[in-house]
Amino acid sequence: MSHNRRRLSQVAAGTGAVALLVAGCGGARVGASTGPGAGGAAAGNLRCGQINLAMNDWVGYTADGAVYSYVAEHSMGCTVKQIPLAEQVSWQGFSTGQVDLILENWGHADLAKKYITQQKVAVDLGANGNIGQIGWFVPPWMVTKYPGILDWKNLNKYASLFKTSESGGQGELLDGDPSYVTNDAALVKNLHLNYKVVVGGSEAALITSFRQAQTHKTPLLAYFYSPQWFLSEVDLKKVSLPKYTPGCDANLKTITCDYPTDQLNKVAATAFATKNPAGFLLAKAFNWTNQDQDVVAKYIAEDKMTPAAAAAKWVKANRTIVNNWLLGIPGAKPL
Repeated sequence: MSHNRRRLSQVAAGTGAVALLVAGCGGARVGASTGPGAGGAAAGNLRCGQINLAMNDWVGYTADGAVYSYVAEHSMGCTVKQIPLAEQVSWQGFSTGQVDLILENWGHADLAKKYITQQKVAVDLGANGNIGQIGWFVPPWMVTKYPGILDWKNLNKYASLFKTSESGGQGELLDGDPSYVTNDAALVKNLHLNYKVVVGGSEAALITSFRQAQTHKTPLLAYFYSPQWFLSEVDLKKVSLPKYTPGCDANLKTITCDYPTDQLNKVAATAFATKNPAGFLLAKAFNWTNQDQDVVAKYIAEDKMTPAAAAAKWVKANRTIVNNWLLGIPGAKPL
């Protein structure tokens, strides 16, 4: 993730047709539907047929997709085909029509240059309202017991606290899913930190690790991010790395700076506007806060609601927000 989500493994964006066919999540193929099926209905003067929505693998994005899908289907009679894909692979579908929309993009300057600027098969639809922040976090109990632990310059002093069976005598920095791209290994090397990056698994695994570390008062230093509903349960504390400045993360061989704060945005296929103008206008209007997303994400991840039920609950409680999205879309029915 240079200026991106730092979530996908460093697989080249241009991996070709084979990469496009194989989804980054669960082995699904581009075009395989997990949504309600094919079809669609007219929305007033605007046609709203099938929307091919990329679904990236973290619960905040699941919340985005659930609410967008619910509104598109119940207000405008659209059919939303949700396609589980890794972030970089999602962009490859813009040129073929296999992907119409990405609802939560974390930068990806390299992909934006390729698909928006050069190939012109995608367009930036503007902010989705979420502000993203990635970093290194510790459970809150550690800040009280170990003063200064949030300053990266002190991390070597505390490295022995974080030793595990997997870290080879060094402190462990726990990362997430193997498909997540991070700068962590480069940062550890370039900042001369006595730590080893250990891949821990999924988003759920990171949450479990932090929950247990706080409950049992065990040391943990790990990659995490916001928006993320879990932060309302456990107030994780972020380590201060050297300040981010534009371009400081351009070269992994020299990077020594923190991750940027990203204003997350939406990206659509250029053809989406004419293929499905109603779905396009709704995507352009879709905008909510970190708090909104976290509420829906918690319904899904913690309260075990289905994404559709979670979306329905949030929409019912936030009709004013939703109906403002629908203004200016001919034929859209207020919810």
